[in-house]
Amino acid sequence: MTGMLPVSVIVVSRHRPTELALCLAGIRRQDHPNFELIVVADPAAAATCPVDAKSVLFDEANIAEARNRGLAVAAGDVVAFIDDDAVPEPRWLSRLTAPFADSEVSAAGGFVIGRNGISHQWNASVADRHGRSVPLEVDLAGVSVLQGAPGRAIRTEGTNCAFRRSTLAEVGGFDPTFRFYLDETDLNMRLAERGLKTAIVPRARVHHAYAASDRRRADRTPTDLTEIGASQAVFLRKHAPETEHVGAMGGFRAEQERRIQRLLRSGSIDGEAAARLLETLDRGIAEGMRRPLGRLAPLPGTAPDFLPLPAGNGRVHVSAGWTWQSKALSQAARARGESETAVVLLFSPTARYHRLRFTGTHWEQRGGLFGKSDRSDPLFRFWRRKWRFNREVKRLDF
Repeated sequence: MTGMLPVSVIVVSRHRPTELALCLAGIRRQDHPNFELIVVADPAAAATCPVDAKSVLFDEANIAEARNRGLAVAAGDVVAFIDDDAVPEPRWLSRLTAPFADSEVSAAGGFVIGRNGISHQWNASVADRHGRSVPLEVDLAGVSVLQGAPGRAIRTEGTNCAFRRSTLAEVGGFDPTFRFYLDETDLNMRLAERGLKTAIVPRARVHHAYAASDRRRADRTPTDLTEIGASQAVFLRKHAPETEHVGAMGGFRAEQERRIQRLLRSGSIDGEAAARLLETLDRGIAEGMRRPLGRLAPLPGTAPDFLPLPAGNGRVHVSAGWTWQSKALSQAARARGESETAVVLLFSPTARYHRLRFTGTHWEQRGGLFGKSDRSDPLFRFWRRKWRFNREVKRLDF
């Protein structure tokens, strides 16, 4: 571990102070021995950043430009990115950045867990020149190093990815023409065009909550599709032959229409909201067709001042009990959480599904002793508590 490359962790946040605080609490508990923290945020959030972190003021709705602002002050050899509404597992950064010991690896991506702390939100995938992604088979227990090619990119998710800083600087970083959506995939495509290698690291996991924003509600229901439409248009103009634009855009729009119809049928939106979403989508597509496509210039070299955070010690303590013992177990875990990673497993004598969350001080998993905590589990399985404890510790893989 002590030989690991220095890493800069960049978090972009805009008007989400509660989510940012939880994210930073998770980052501060990483066991990586050599990393700095950079927060690119609006003035109110930046004012709350810890003194041992670098803060960059930025309050515009352009995540690509915000990431570049963070990159400008990054002094690490490797730069990792996580969203403000995500929380990393305690060994996330060490696992995500370990593949960079191989000089041929230019990028790395981990897996993303959804808001229940159990189900996968994003796994491995490959993107084509239309921005469409299909699943990719990888080694779930190890690291898969894969090489892209023109028109075929190994995807990394913006909320869980890392890049060799020198490579990012050479290709011009993120393209600010993508204010939101497909900005990471565009970068993946540019790396693929150079034949560079990407490591997929399934055990480097973050938990992503999908917090509300000016584009979606807390339940993930979209309220505005302008930037999605604009980014799709920009992506096609950059990466697909012009002869394919009309067909690809037609397929994309039809897919978004089906999405809106599903929301309408489920009662998530009404007819007026559905019409408004289609209007914003079409407005975005038209805007994206007009946006200037400039050539990205190489970025400056690394910043001179590396500002390391103290690393966690890597110790993990797991305790378990019944749900009615949660108060005492949580108090003990909060005390332990100051010096090590504390995990509490709370069982009920039921078959309820399990949920896992980070509280800000420790990790807490709740569910029935006989319930489901993995997609492959049956709805009911008999367990003795000791058996279930050992199984969950192994599954958590902290």
